[in-house]
Amino acid sequence: MSIEERLDRLESLDEIRQLAAKYSVTLDMRDLDMHVNLFVPDVRVGKNGEGRQALKAWADSTFRDKFTGTSHHIGNHIIEFESADSAIGLVYSKNEHETKTDWVIMQMLYWDSYKRVDGTWLFHKRLPMYWYASDINKPPLGDKKMRWPNEDPYEGFFHDLFPSWKDFWGSDYVRDTDVSEPAEANNFLKALNRGSKPGKIKVN
Repeated sequence: MSIEERLDRLESLDEIRQLAAKYSVTLDMRDLDMHVNLFVPDVRVGKNGEGRQALKAWADSTFRDKFTGTSHHIGNHIIEFESADSAIGLVYSKNEHETKTDWVIMQMLYWDSYKRVDGTWLFHKRLPMYWYASDINKPPLGDKKMRWPNEDPYEGFFHDLFPSWKDFWGSDYVRDTDVSEPAEANNFLKALNRGSKPGKIKVN
């Protein structure tokens, strides 16, 4: 890479990290116009919706009817570039939700894709993967850790994009194999994912 390309890469990394932080604060402060403008203009919304207006309508309904307040705390963030104007990422998020009856804490991650449109990095897609959601006084031990008030518990697919989890707990896992070669530079996430697809994730 040239010096100019390296500088662009560093600036892009910072802008994408800021994008994830902006997602959280605009959501928590319910500034839905600023929130949806973090996404590409033709963002897909559900099975049939498209565009920022559709995303705003979905967000308004979801965060007006289900939650009194929220707080999203960004953690680990890995970013890898597919080209100068596209990238993928994995972001951990620890969240708190006030509902009418419970205080629900959640651990999750986002599997992201980013695109640079007219010089600005935006979300192309965010796939939420959940480990648990539970009232703060009720630790979510056992299966079906997604436990929202007045809903049946369900799985959140937190590990489904990463085959190593299932392999590790499998009956044929060999514990003393030689260490494999490290992933190539800028290929960590794809190596971790190994082409796996998520299950049918319920999005609240």
